[in-house]
Amino acid sequence: MTTVQTIIVSIVEGITEFLPVSSTAHMRFTNPLIGVQTDPFVDMFEVVIQLAAILSVVTIYRKKFFDFKRLDLYIKLAIAVIPALIFGYLLKKHIDAALNHIAFMAWVMIGGGVVLLFIDKLFDKNKVNTEVQVNYPKAFIIGCFQVLSIVFPGLSRSAATIIGGLTQKLTRKEAAEFSFLLAVPTMLAASAKSFMDVYKEHPEVLVKDNFITLGLGAAVSYIVALLAVNFFISYLQKHGFKLFGWYRIALGIIVLLLLQQGIIK
Repeated sequence: MTTVQTIIVSIVEGITEFLPVSSTAHMRFTNPLIGVQTDPFVDMFEVVIQLAAILSVVTIYRKKFFDFKRLDLYIKLAIAVIPALIFGYLLKKHIDAALNHIAFMAWVMIGGGVVLLFIDKLFDKNKVNTEVQVNYPKAFIIGCFQVLSIVFPGLSRSAATIIGGLTQKLTRKEAAEFSFLLAVPTMLAASAKSFMDVYKEHPEVLVKDNFITLGLGAAVSYIVALLAVNFFISYLQKHGFKLFGWYRIALGIIVLLLLQQGIIK
């Protein structure tokens, strides 16, 4: 990857990681447009910069995240991440195949967009407005929703877990914040797994130049994500999900048209 390609993909990741629009799909749609070909390093790069973006949550919510007197929060996150760890391991072949099937992700993008058009009306009376009210069973159920984003790449981890939170009566703001916190252990595990897979199967990509690329991508993704988180929370409280739903539908259709024309493959 060139420096320009690295920066572009990292900006796309940083902007979309916390929006319910699937950062993974956006990177997979962007790569062929800017000449990035999928290979073991690119696969690892995408996971690592997702982790970097998610670490912006640790910065923004550092008082809550590092309140060691609140061990129940860590227990809730550990419980919530279990389904993703199990199904991520069991469905690795399916996930790898789906991530390389752009048309599949485009259709999932459209389907998820349709769902978001109706989410606000379905859960407009939710009252749970603090994470303290999220008990262990609720945390586990939210974690089960996260599995949907693994089974259906392009759905969006953020969208799946936020919807999971809404089904447990969380307000839009609290559902989004719990989703952000859950992303930290989820992506730590995914990044560690991706690095180990590359180390075992493709150690030749672990060279100095590639680590420089990883560092640059992580820095850009982290900084952009810091801005995106605050924007999303503010927008979500005022306007809800409908705009993101229309955006997903439009983008999915555009990608399908580009595939049909052979512009992306």
